[in-house]
Order: sequence, then structure tokens, then C-alpha cells
Amino acid sequence: MIKIHTIGGYNEVGKNMTALEYGEDVLLFDAGLFLPAIVAVEEREKIPTAKGMRSIGALPDDLYLDKFGLRNKVRAILISHAHLDHVGGVPYLSDRYNADIVGSPFTMEVLKTLMRDNNQGIRNKIVPVKLNATYVVRGKSGNYKVEFINMTHSTIQSTCIAVHTPEGIVIYANDFKLDNSPIFGDKPNYQRLKELSRIGVRALIVDCLYAPDDRKTPSEKIAKGLLEDVFFSTENRNSGMVITTFSSHIARLKTITEFGQRLGREVVFLGRSLSKYVQAAKNIGKADFARNVRILTYRRQLEKGLEKVSKNKPKYLVVCTGHQGEPGSILDRISRGQLHLKLNSNDQVIFSSKTIPTPVSEANKEQLTKRLKKFQVRIFDNVHVSGHGGREDLRDLINLTRPEHVIPSHGDLKKTTAGATLAVEMGYKLNRTVHLMENGGMLII
Repeated sequence: MIKIHTIGGYNEVGKNMTALEYGEDVLLFDAGLFLPAIVAVEEREKIPTAKGMRSIGALPDDLYLDKFGLRNKVRAILISHAHLDHVGGVPYLSDRYNADIVGSPFTMEVLKTLMRDNNQGIRNKIVPVKLNATYVVRGKSGNYKVEFINMTHSTIQSTCIAVHTPEGIVIYANDFKLDNSPIFGDKPNYQRLKELSRIGVRALIVDCLYAPDDRKTPSEKIAKGLLEDVFFSTENRNSGMVITTFSSHIARLKTITEFGQRLGREVVFLGRSLSKYVQAAKNIGKADFARNVRILTYRRQLEKGLEKVSKNKPKYLVVCTGHQGEPGSILDRISRGQLHLKLNSNDQVIFSSKTIPTPVSEANKEQLTKRLKKFQVRIFDNVHVSGHGGREDLRDLINLTRPEHVIPSHGDLKKTTAGATLAVEMGYKLNRTVHLMENGGMLII
């Protein structure tokens, strides 16, 4: 039999971790952080310990595995993509397991960059696997072919993970969108997903963050068009321009850099998290645009750089952290007057992002916006398309893979219930072939 243990990401958005148990073997999907618990960690000089991270609720409760005698059965930790709510917990959890850490080249490079920047290390072997390639996990109850299938999302080299067990395939699809015309990388590998459906998919563990939304998520090319409209359809020759977006969104950063150059502005990236993700992309040859960018991270660099920007704001395009209003982020500090960049009514602040739907993020963003409005700046919000599929994307993915069982994930009960409701409409039976799970749950198939 197959057992699915839902460890994290089923009661909240974040700290994703799911365990697949078969016989004497366990494979872990993801080891993520709960970002609202660490909203300021990325910009701090000191990084909390594993004990500290557990104490603030930032890590999935993988101590659950100890209760059932499963910790020593873990054979591999499979990471779906490079976002912190999926990979960020690895440095704090992995020493509990005699298991390799496996993921796409960019994902593994981000992991190494994060650890290097934070002076962290792990004893586990880090294994990069090319997109659409296979990795074999050797266990006591057999060997497991694991496929890292190309999937579009809001960071590059994201994957659906397909594990072949003797009793069928389990697909882990956190996170996904179905972008048929991405501006960076290939569209989803529909052909392989269809082939897996013919072989037989026992279970689909699937991202339901925006399952309540009656839509198909637009392509990243739409976000490029929205940005172009803001950059080139407003009077900005004599204004300061500040833009903030997800540090991991390499495709978006590429677009922003290209538009900044077209405006004749020098592009400056501010913030440690931007530096980490861009460096990881450079290390695998996926950030040619970065040759035209100045990256400033630590206090002295920021102070000197922003002094130059302040003297001639129309010469620069400032790209910075803080799109969620995170305390300690660059935009947060600018809004509080803690950095040398002074905003005024002639300046523009562009949020190429959507507020993550959690109470902490929404409150932080609201307060940031209030502070910015005191400077009477022009604010352009939500110049963005999501990296998560909506209800119709979810329908298409279920139709593509035709799983026997659907397990909604990546969200609280409202979000996972929306995914389950759709599955029921498609013919699945609640509690029989579609399963609403919570953290610390187990499903036997």
C-alpha cells in the first residue's frame, strides 16, 4: 500500500512538506519555511538556528515522522522548486536524515547560495537533476524512478515530481501554472504528463492556492505587457522609479532590466535576497541580463549607492526587496526614512507583485502603502500575473493526469476545499477519491 503523510502546507500557505511511504521507504517532497514567521529574516545579518526557527513556527513539524518510526526510512528529499516555502527549510531539517537532497539545477544552486550566504552547511549530498530527467532512489523495498517534469511557475526550473512506485505513480504538483507562452524557459511538459496518465497515476498532490478563483492564470507574457505599459505610457523622464517584485522571479527581473535599459536608466538591484537568487541563476548560466545590473546588498554598499541615486534619480531604475511590506526589507526602510533615498510626489513606486493572501502579509503591505502615500508618490500596484494556477488550470491538470486520487494542498481549508469541490464536480468522491487533509494527517491508498 501507499501512505501519504501530510506534514505541512495543508493548514496554511507555506512550510510545505509531504511524505510518501511505501514499505520500508519514505520519500519527502519539499522542506519549506512558513514565510509570515520570518518576514524580516532575509534582510537580517544573523540567521536563526534550527531550534529558533522551530520555536517561531517557521518549519514543518517533521518530528511527526519520529512518532511513527519513519525518520530513518527517509531515502531522499525531493524539492519541487526554488521558493523558500518549498526549499528554505532544508538547511534546518536535513541533518535529521540520511538522504540526498534532489532538485533541478537552479533549485539546488539556490539552496547552495542560501547556505553559503548564511554560513550554513549540511552533510547531505546535493544532487541537481536536469529538467525532464530521471533520478533513481534506492530503498529497502525497491528502487523508485523519480521524474522532475518541467512545469511553469514564478521561478525558473520549477517541476512536477513523479515518483514511480510498484503500485503506481504519485505526482507532486506544488506549485504550478499552465503557461503556454512563457518568456523564459519552456512550457509545461504536457506530453510526459499525458504519458504518465496512460501508465497510471495513483495520486495527484496538487497546489490549490487559487482554486477558489474562477479563472485560468494568464501567461507571464501578460505581465511583461503590463510592465511595458507602466514603464512607457507614463511621464517618467524626470521621476525617480522604484520597482519591487519577487526576488526569485528571474523572468520578471529579466524583463525589468530590459525595460530599464530601454529607458536609458542604470539598473540597480538592492537587497540580499535579490542578490542570492540572481547569483544562483548566474551560476547555472541563466542570468545574462545581470551583466547590466549593479547589485548592492550590505549596509555600506546600500548607503553609498543610494547617495548616488538620490543625487540624480532619473538616471536610475531601483529594483528592491519589500513587495510584501516585509519589515527590514529595502522598500520598508525607504518608506520609514531609514535609507538615503528620499521619495517625493514626482516619483513612481511599482509593485510587480500581488500580496500573498495571508493576514501578516496583507497587514504589512497595507502599512507600507500608507507610509508611501505620505510622500505623495505615484503607486502602481499589482503589475503582475500569478505563478499559481486558478480553478481552470487545476481542472486541466486533473484532466491531463487522470489520477485515481486527488489530494488538494498548499493552502488553508478554504483553498483546499475549493480544490476538492472542483474534483467532486469532475466525478471524484469526497473522502473516497478526493481527500481533504490537514497537517499531521495520513492517507492510505
